[in-house]
Amino acid sequence: MRKITVIAIIALVITGTSCESRSSKNRSQNPAEMRVKTRPLGNTGIQVGEIGIGCGAFGKLTEDESRELMDIAIENGINYIDIYDANPVVRGNIGYAIRGRRDRMVIQGHIGSYWNGTAYERTLDVDKAEAGLKDLLKFLETDYLEVGMIHICDKPEDWNTLLDSDFLKFVKQLKEEGTIKHIGMSTHNAEVALMAAKSGFIEVIMFSLNPAFDRLKPGTNVWDPKSYDNMSAGIDPVRVELYDYCAQHKVAITAMKVFGGGGKLLNAQDSPLKVGLTPVQCISYALSKPCVATAICGAGNIDELHSDLDYCEATEEQKDYSSVLKDTGAKSMAARECTYCNHCSPCPVGIDIPKINALLDEAGKYEKVPEDLISEYNSLTHKASECIGCGACETRCPFDVPVREQMKKATEIFEK
Repeated sequence: MRKITVIAIIALVITGTSCESRSSKNRSQNPAEMRVKTRPLGNTGIQVGEIGIGCGAFGKLTEDESRELMDIAIENGINYIDIYDANPVVRGNIGYAIRGRRDRMVIQGHIGSYWNGTAYERTLDVDKAEAGLKDLLKFLETDYLEVGMIHICDKPEDWNTLLDSDFLKFVKQLKEEGTIKHIGMSTHNAEVALMAAKSGFIEVIMFSLNPAFDRLKPGTNVWDPKSYDNMSAGIDPVRVELYDYCAQHKVAITAMKVFGGGGKLLNAQDSPLKVGLTPVQCISYALSKPCVATAICGAGNIDELHSDLDYCEATEEQKDYSSVLKDTGAKSMAARECTYCNHCSPCPVGIDIPKINALLDEAGKYEKVPEDLISEYNSLTHKASECIGCGACETRCPFDVPVREQMKKATEIFEK
């Protein structure tokens, strides 16, 4: 269950979101008012709701409660669901919840999650993985998954083992057969996620993404409270590279743990950051990364689902997390470097500042700017040279990026 302490409640009041408004009985019954916007799932050609739903709640709910939860999710535009748990109760409840409307769902199902009779286990054994997948498809009453998610690869050595495995051959065969439409992988390690993104065959990465995890080095145990004793002041450089690469190459990230492990970021007492964020701020943080297709929220009940859906109606002030993070000293490790968070937008003349900064950073890797980067820049509706120097973007940037200087630099490089 999520907990929101007095500090977080005060934050809700300050940002204009009352506790009363989070009660389901006070909500509008018009789903059009809370419609979830869509985003492209990387290069897959699939449009997904920017808020997704996890499978965690479905092990605690009845079939009817599961159906009611999914009713609300679908009515409001949520169409993406992650199913990692092999527990037959979880899978059975989800199957019942989506029965008759499979075509309205985009399913991210995990391959390598197997029910051994008493508990779910992670496995690279092809026979077990195949049995687990067939079981999932049976419960969901379908014969395919949009995303077949290789289940949890958290160490570089695990990734290297995967590359030469029969398990990976099995997954690729599933795609060839059409049982899965796209290959994904889940990980909590930014270094492994970056390897996957650069592999050429991983199209979707399920990755733990929140302002606390972002300040830990790759391979750090995110569940150990001691890990946060020496966390960095800002986003770890490997994570910056991961988000940059995925955004530029259209590798989709489906963000998990957006509220921290067990919802710890929602209250100051448990939060590694020592401040409480609202659910809206946590979702906003994840979705500020251009590479993120959907923020998967583990709503445990209807009220928590409505709390997530508040994001759809939230004002920019309510979504703003930067003021809270500034109080924790959360400046970028690479100070004054763009992390493409899009907080600088909107530009009064329509310049896509994060995109231009991304192209500028990519160009910096070469002695001579590649023609494809110049072509991509020229395809932009508004160029850096149109910057009027108002500086509004810089006042909104959480990381003190000298945007006006960046626009001058981009003009010199791309508009010779």
